[in-house]
Amino acid sequence: MKFRQLGRSALKVSELCLGTMNFGPRTSKKESHDILTAAVDGGVNFIDTANQYGGELGVGTTERIIGEWLAEDTSRRDQLVLATKVHEPMSDDINDRGLSARHIQMACEASLKRLGVDHIDLYQMHHIDRTAPIDEIWQAMDSLISAGKITYVGSSNFPGWAIAQTNERAKAQRRLGLISEQSLYNLLERRVELEVLPACQEYGVGLIPWSPLAGGLLAGPQKAAEGRRQADNMKSMRAERADQIEKFEGLCDEFGEAPGAVALAWLLHQPEVSATIIGPGSLAQLRSILHVPSIELDTQVLDQLDAIFPPCGPAPEAYAW
Repeated sequence: MKFRQLGRSALKVSELCLGTMNFGPRTSKKESHDILTAAVDGGVNFIDTANQYGGELGVGTTERIIGEWLAEDTSRRDQLVLATKVHEPMSDDINDRGLSARHIQMACEASLKRLGVDHIDLYQMHHIDRTAPIDEIWQAMDSLISAGKITYVGSSNFPGWAIAQTNERAKAQRRLGLISEQSLYNLLERRVELEVLPACQEYGVGLIPWSPLAGGLLAGPQKAAEGRRQADNMKSMRAERADQIEKFEGLCDEFGEAPGAVALAWLLHQPEVSATIIGPGSLAQLRSILHVPSIELDTQVLDQLDAIFPPCGPAPEAYAW
């Protein structure tokens, strides 16, 4: 495993970040625990979750599964960079959501309890909350940092302007500000290159791509009855992108790596990416991609990938005058 600094912070994280959204609704608690153990044994030190994850089993389920795994061996906690998120509705209560100072503080306490830990290394705002003043958000985050309950603050699904606004306010108050942004980014979805990536570069924010395999479209030829990739919408999207995907899979065959591994490796060759989320639904899926940090894509392969999946264009000045 290789490690990088998370944005401009001195914190070192593995290039693969174990995403846990499948834990509970798709992957049993036992297999989730097996995946966590195998990931750590494979060198992964970065675990990402969110307070809302749990699907039909209920919000908070995934955090509880991780907490039970951590409790099995208390020495695990100090070896890991543990990240979770706040924003999404946790109940029908009108105030049990968003980024009000009240909800941030209450949600953090609840996450700490479910995870069974005394602090969260990276506390991420799951989405932008246009009703919450930046000063209110930073007031809550500062309180949690001062109390030792969180260490760093990150964002997720933020537009470039919000990354800039949030960090400018932090800079004015002599705070560290956001150190990471978790965004949708893959070969099929490259719009973050227009504004988000430039903002991250300007402010020293590490990018953590989610859905790196585009919901499975970049994972390679489909197998019978294989989860989300058999859903009607995914079949439709694959049909729409059939030419690109066929060319991509052909290039991967020539290169000698599975499409999913190449798609992940491509992200690790992009500027400002600190780590990419992997979301294995099984132990076999995890083991098939642990070698990704060792994959080197030369200029010729990168150019071929750009030809198949064109960048969005120069940014952000492309439309300025």
